[in-house]
Formats: sequence, structure tokens, C-alpha cells
Amino acid sequence: MGVEQKLGNMGVVTTTLETAVNWARTNAMWPMLFGLACCAIEMMSAQAASYDMSRFGMELMRPSPRQSDLMIVAGRVSRKMAPVLRRLYDQMPEPKWVIAMGDCASCGGVFNNYAIVQGVDEVVPVDVYVAGCPPRPEALIHGVLTLSEKVKGEKFKDLTKA
Repeated sequence: MGVEQKLGNMGVVTTTLETAVNWARTNAMWPMLFGLACCAIEMMSAQAASYDMSRFGMELMRPSPRQSDLMIVAGRVSRKMAPVLRRLYDQMPEPKWVIAMGDCASCGGVFNNYAIVQGVDEVVPVDVYVAGCPPRPEALIHGVLTLSEKVKGEKFKDLTKA
């Protein structure tokens, strides 16, 4: 005899606190606007009506790191911009996640020189990489969904170690 038969039609839902918190985090991520190059245009179009990232709880891009829990690094990061990127990441509240959007953010892209960071993971920890030059809005949405699946599987004990 299962829980459904014992409770009847009372409308009771049982879940763990961990599942409820991860569901809330997944459906209310607030991304920080951090567009550095041509990938930022694709990121903006993913927010527009045609693709509508609002359906994932991302109503608008936040300009402040203190109101964000997701940093989408869209484009190439110069050595001069890297300390600023790190400072903004440090100002974000925990838990926080990073998506590296595009080849330039992921591995430096075609800019293999001294002025460009060869992967934003040298500066901040990256959770999801979105490939492409520039990646289409569909690819960014796929990256957001991949991150959502990762967040749904997080455990409280894993968060305390970080």
C-alpha cells in the first residue's frame, strides 16, 4: 500500500527539503549581464521574445552581482578584465554558478595571444561550457537547462565543503 492510498485525496505532497530548495534555485536563477563581445548579442537575443528565457525564471539580466546567482561570461576575457570579472564573481552570494558562453570564453577562441585569457576557468570556476562562435540562443538555453539539471542534483553536504 503506497502513500497515495494512505493519504487519500487530501492534496498532500511529500518531498525532501533538499529537493524543494534545489527546485526553487533552478526555477529562479538570476543571471548577471556580463557580455564582453559578439556572444553578448546572442545572449541578449536568447532573452528576447523569440526564445524567451523568462520561462526558466530568468525575467531579466541583473546589472548587480549582489542580485545574481548565475554569471554568463559571453565573449573573450582580456587580462585587463580578468581581475574585474573575479571581483564581480566574489561579490555574488552563495550558491553561485558560471556559464562560459562561446569559444572565446571557453578556450580563448581564435585569440591565441598574451592579451586574452585562454579560458575563463583560469579566473573563475565554470559549471557549464556552451560551444560555438558565436553560439546560437538555442545553445545558451541548452546550457541553462544543463545547469538546471546539475543544480537539481546538488546535495547540502556538497555545498558546505565549497
